[in-house]
Amino acid sequence: MITKLKDFRIGFDNAYYGTGRRKESIARVWLLRNTDKMIVKVKDSGKEFLLKDYVQRSSLFNKILYPLKLTGLEGKFGIYATVEGGGISGQAEAIMYGIGKALLKYNPDLRPTLKKAGLLKRDAREKERKKYGLMKARKGYRWSKR
Repeated sequence: MITKLKDFRIGFDNAYYGTGRRKESIARVWLLRNTDKMIVKVKDSGKEFLLKDYVQRSSLFNKILYPLKLTGLEGKFGIYATVEGGGISGQAEAIMYGIGKALLKYNPDLRPTLKKAGLLKRDAREKERKKYGLMKARKGYRWSKR
């Protein structure tokens, strides 16, 4: 039996939305005013987790909350995020970028602070594709003369 953690409604009056992307991960993030819950819904399985339980590492959890700490709004918003693709690390950073964009919708005056911290710019580093004749993207087979 799957327990639903989300017991609130997301509407125009109580939520701010932002999309974050990192590596192969996409996160859709809503900042909610009237709750303090932090919930992640995984698109592939349809299961919901508490954010701290899903991310597991405290370093990634702190990275997710970085935009809220930076702007001094920690504890004022609940977080509801749906994630898909990639691994937990990429998804955590995607949530972080999504929170940054949602904060911008909440208060456009936060733009200089968020921009200086690099939270409005997508981190474009992706995995490089494998080339033919090589083992991986750049790693080649060992060359032997004879």
